[in-house]
Amino acid sequence: MSRDQGAFQESLPNFEEALLPTGGRLPSYIKGHRKRLRERFQQGGPDAMPDYELLELILFGALPQGDVKPLARELIDHFGDFNRALSATTEKLMEVKGVGPNVALHLKLIEAAAQRLAQSKVLHRPVLSSWNALIEYCHVSMAHREIEQFRVLFLDRKNNLIADEQQAKGTVDHVPVYPREVMKRALALNASAVILVHNHPSGDPTPSESDIDMTNRIIDAGESLGIIVHDHLIIGKSTELSFRSEGYL
Repeated sequence: MSRDQGAFQESLPNFEEALLPTGGRLPSYIKGHRKRLRERFQQGGPDAMPDYELLELILFGALPQGDVKPLARELIDHFGDFNRALSATTEKLMEVKGVGPNVALHLKLIEAAAQRLAQSKVLHRPVLSSWNALIEYCHVSMAHREIEQFRVLFLDRKNNLIADEQQAKGTVDHVPVYPREVMKRALALNASAVILVHNHPSGDPTPSESDIDMTNRIIDAGESLGIIVHDHLIIGKSTELSFRSEGYL
């Protein structure tokens, strides 16, 4: 490492070795690059830039100096797209050369903020009048997960969403769900109805036989308690399937 490179490294409070340019000098595009990206975003919004540049802007917050373009491109190449990069677990992110604890934390905070914003559009609101927002929230929260996740949306007598809770995590193609636990929680929340939601990491929302069987068992568990299963949504990568719309309920 040259003296100039060493001085450059020491100037970075969150330095990641993989971000250090080779050859002893910074790429020619670096001068004014951050300013240009920020100006382009301010003028045209996110539609004015490709995913890797939007990810660059996000990385600026974690790495105040240096060239983050290679890392942004590497993250998208490694995970496949922008959404999967943000949805990756901290452990998976840390496997990418150039990602340290600070970068991983920053990306997870951005993901959490996006989920919280989407959730705020549906929580404590009538589900039927905010259905599109509900679908969007489910996609933001679950579409790009690498393992199956099962959530339950609890509704009051007016079909307002009173709680959204994760009930279980599983593997890439299975998640264990216990109907009695779902109904126990519904009673604790004084819920009158539920909407079941889980994702298919494969991207295909077509229900499996076990999905259908599990749904029917939850319906049966709720009938004796007067708790209705309004729907079961399976979230794929770019689309979703509604059990009610498809005639499974």
